[in-house]
Amino acid sequence: MSLRAEAPPVADRLHRFTAAERWVHRTTAALMGVCVVTAACLYIPQLAVLVGRRELVVRIHECAGLALPVPVLLGLASRAFRRDLGFLNRFGPHDRLWLHAALARDRRPSSRPAGKFNAGQKIYANWIAGASLVMLVTGLMMWFTHLTPLMWRTSATFVHDWLALTIGVVLGGHIGMALADPEARRGLRTGSVSRDWAAREHPLWRP
Repeated sequence: MSLRAEAPPVADRLHRFTAAERWVHRTTAALMGVCVVTAACLYIPQLAVLVGRRELVVRIHECAGLALPVPVLLGLASRAFRRDLGFLNRFGPHDRLWLHAALARDRRPSSRPAGKFNAGQKIYANWIAGASLVMLVTGLMMWFTHLTPLMWRTSATFVHDWLALTIGVVLGGHIGMALADPEARRGLRTGSVSRDWAAREHPLWRP
């Protein structure tokens, strides 16, 4: 049987993300990946020796870091993207129920009510946005050394390095959860998800 024959009919799928939203996610993910990989090449001795050309790696890391906010800023031109940012920044009583169930490891769909985004996705989105902003500011302080006192630069380096490690761990968890949910990945790839998945994972979502 062909893969095309196994795909759910169009009528059984719901529109979840526009092309602009998918572009913002993919571009941001690519830039974040470049930042993480180049940071690893700069701070892990074995990778640094293997890759070499430290000056080039530093420049790529700096350019990717500076470009990181650009996809989001461009995405603000999309009404759908702005609407989803509103959903991500709005927490309700059902989000507290979702978090309580997650902490209690209660995997029953009925115990985890969620709108278009669940509480875990909202927390991740807000955390990674704040962390990226801190990384941008501390990175600029490390780059333009003549603009800040030595104590500020030393503190910025400490925060930048340890927050980078934390981001790497959190991103690893995010990717792991995405790999465990093929339908969620399909939604970001094609823009649509199955009605069954939406009813199970996001019962409060009204497309």
